[in-house]
Parts: sequence; C-alpha cells; structure tokens
Amino acid sequence: MNSFFNSIFLLGIFLFHSLETSFGSVVSTGDFNKDFFVTWSPTHVNTSADGRSRSLKLDQESGSGFASNDMFLFGQIDMPIKLVPGHSAGTVLAFYLTSDQPNRDEIDFEFLGNVSDQPYILQTNVFADGFDDREERIYLWFDPTKDFHTYSILWNLHQIVFMVDSIPIRTYRNHADKGVAYPRWQPMSIKMSLWDGSSWATNGGKDKIDWSKGPFIASFANYTIDACVWKGNARFCRADSSSNWWNKEELSSLTWKQRRWFKWVRRYHLIYDYCQDNKRFQNNLPKECYLSKY
Repeated sequence: MNSFFNSIFLLGIFLFHSLETSFGSVVSTGDFNKDFFVTWSPTHVNTSADGRSRSLKLDQESGSGFASNDMFLFGQIDMPIKLVPGHSAGTVLAFYLTSDQPNRDEIDFEFLGNVSDQPYILQTNVFADGFDDREERIYLWFDPTKDFHTYSILWNLHQIVFMVDSIPIRTYRNHADKGVAYPRWQPMSIKMSLWDGSSWATNGGKDKIDWSKGPFIASFANYTIDACVWKGNARFCRADSSSNWWNKEELSSLTWKQRRWFKWVRRYHLIYDYCQDNKRFQNNLPKECYLSKY
C-alpha cells in the first residue's frame, strides 16, 4: 500500500512540474488591453475597440508609453510597427526589453526620427549587468512609415538576435564563458515609448522637434509574444523542453540563409558599430568585439 501512495505522490510531483513548465510560456497574438498596461500619459495612448491595435502620441504636452503585464526570461517577441510619418526629427520611438534593475539588463530597438525625405535610422543597444555602450545603427532599406513592418527580438541562452521582417540585423552572443556579460538571469518586461529626444536623436541633436509638424503618432498591431513567463524560478525558463523552443541547439547560431542576410545588412546598411569605434574606446574595444558574431 505504501508503494502505491508513493507512486501517486511521485506522479503528482511530476505532473505539477510538467504543468508549471508548460504554463511557463505564452503564445499571444494579441489584445493590448489584456497583455499591456499604460505607463505614461493615458490620454496619448489610443487603443482600438477590439484591443488589436494601439497608437502612441507625442506632442508638446507629453510623450506616452505602455508595458507588458508579465516579465519574461527568454523567448521571441514580434512587434509590427508603423513609424511616425513626415518630418519626425527629434522624436524617438523605443521598443525594448528591460529588467528595470540598477544593474539592469536591456535589449533595445530605438527608431530615431528623421528630416523629411531622409532615411530612418534604427539604433540597437544591449545592456548586460548594467553596462551598455553597445550601440549599432543602420539605415532601414524601406520607408517604415508607409506600412507595418515587424521588429523582432529572439533571446535565448545562446544569443540575442535583432530582426527586421525576419532579416537578422544584429546579434549579441553569449560569451559569458569568456568573461563577457550576457543577459541570462534577470527577467525583463516589454516596453514601448514615444518621446522627445531632441538633444541627441537626429543629426547628433542638431535637428530638433518641430512641434508645428505634430502631433507625432506611431502605431502597433498584431504582435506575438512567445516567451517564458517569469514565475520566480529561472530553471523553468532555462530548461531544455518542448515549450522552451527558443533554447534548442538549432537556434544557438544563425542559419546559413540568415548569415547571408546578416552580411548584406552589415555591408550595405550599417552606419555605426561600437566595435569599430576605436576613438571612442581609445583603442581598447570591448572583449566581445573580437569574438564571433554568429
């Protein structure tokens, strides 16, 4: 009889851990009202009646923003965005993951507003254990204000991949074994914000916001979150399981096709790479600059 109850007890533990692991991930194609909350200036955040689309507004009164209800540790987030049209110099739209800790981890997309008829600049950055200074910038090869384009972050135990319409534009690999900080322990929330970056965003701050061109509006729709929801135990998000698909070995590096696209972006659209800025780092580039990008 004791062996019977022991078996039931062990089965219960197994089912509990199995359920906790499977419930760790979420697939959302979403409702902004259910998955996010407004963090800044509710009067400047407009959401459709069905919750499937949302816009942020920036004017002289305020910018605006929203953030995810959950925090995540690894996964992929796909966010279709239509950027601020027209003369948007001085504006910054940010889509990023952040742990909001003093020694924070953060993964950033920042879209820097442009002078009319000039290409949009996309800046990416990575904070690891509170350290950043890892900016890269590219010119987008299309007009991001005419239609929605999908900006994605794949974050796993092996690498961080920034993608635009599934094309990898940047990687940041896990070289922790070589002494390079990597975001791998702190859960992060998803945040979006639209704000005044006149002091630096466009042409080094020379082109300020022209408020007569406002209000400035960016739109979001049809996002997907497939990530491990933080429940206070990192091992569920780091586990090798079917629900944690992003940690699988085949996603530990770029595929050959992705590498071809990656090299194309780097060759024709990259305009700044901190790993090429010897002046800024006084010929002492960060360690990861000498290691493999894929």
